[in-house]
Amino acid sequence: MPTDPVGRFLTALDPQQREAVGAKTQREQERLAAAWERELEADDELDTLDELSPAAEAEAARRVLDRGTGK
Repeated sequence: MPTDPVGRFLTALDPQQREAVGAKTQREQERLAAAWERELEADDELDTLDELSPAAEAEAARRVLDRGTGK
């Protein structure tokens, strides 16, 4: 399992989303991964950051991509 934010973010995506995000620039991937981490930290309904489940990570990734901008 990847430990860097971009790798963890890509792992949380479904295969089609992973391919689309993987085609983006490294800078854009890093920006999306940072937005994803903020989403994980800010949402009280998701698991705690220390105990994240794959489902919680996937939900946060979906939210970031649904917003489009990742901001």
